[in-house]
Amino acid sequence: MVEVAVGGVLALPEAYGLGPIEVTAITGGPVEMAAPLTGPGSGVAGCSGGGGTSSDGGGGVTMKCGVGPAATINDAMSLKVAEIRKTTAVLRIEPAG
Repeated sequence: MVEVAVGGVLALPEAYGLGPIEVTAITGGPVEMAAPLTGPGSGVAGCSGGGGTSSDGGGGVTMKCGVGPAATINDAMSLKVAEIRKTTAVLRIEPAG
């Protein structure tokens, strides 16, 4: 698990198909994150608080995740918001499965 603040960036293994995840907002509700795509396709499933994808030029994914079940991203990565604090969030990132 890792604790991150707004503006914090987490590097990911290439196998996940995403570039570094940046935390863009923590507002007491869902944690908002964005990452560039580095592989083909993108999919976000199971993110509590909703999840979605967007294409920004070269392509990227945006997510809003609250505390709860893990999201599966690109069928390769599991991302769970374990805790939301005042100015930080605790995230668990691991291989999907």
